[in-house]
Amino acid sequence: MLTKAGIPMNTTYLERIEQEVKQMPPEYLPALLNIIHTFRESVQLNTATQSFQQGWQEALNGETQAIETLWDDLET
Repeated sequence: MLTKAGIPMNTTYLERIEQEVKQMPPEYLPALLNIIHTFRESVQLNTATQSFQQGWQEALNGETQAIETLWDDLET
């Protein structure tokens, strides 16, 4: 079975991405790289250490909420 682009379905995602990139005009590659980089940063989770450091820095900067307000925006 083939995808819409004519690529076999059993091909790995990395191979499929590579095939798509090879079909791109060279002038679009910088924009594509930017899109991929931005996407990776948006979905990549911080390590526990990074998460703690960020939370600690926010607390030191006073970026906190009163505990009573934590559930204000949640629907019941």
